[in-house]
Amino acid sequence: MTEIKSIEKPDERRDFPRGHLEVVQLSGLLFGKATFEPGWRWSESLKDIAGTELCEAEHKAYVVQGRMRVRMRDGSEGEVGPGDVFVLPPGHDGWVVGDEPCVMFDFGGGAEEYAKA
Repeated sequence: MTEIKSIEKPDERRDFPRGHLEVVQLSGLLFGKATFEPGWRWSESLKDIAGTELCEAEHKAYVVQGRMRVRMRDGSEGEVGPGDVFVLPPGHDGWVVGDEPCVMFDFGGGAEEYAKA
């Protein structure tokens, strides 16, 4: 059967310093809308929640607004912005670039354990 849910009425909301994640669950799909405020950085906002040095979630995502810079475990870096679709493997830090919130949709399952204690 067809399943329809609105991200405006998420099944779950996870708040963390300088941001939050809204999640909807459908058959075969865990969809997250993440909002990161200016000044947000994974290693400062989520490291203690995750209990790992780097983010160990894989992200398959689409950026709606704002910019985020990412540094991988090996030191390589990249930046994503509006309209970018990306795949990000585990083992990274990320931070908001500029004065605008970064909003992205994660549709690859990376939201499953993200920001959970």
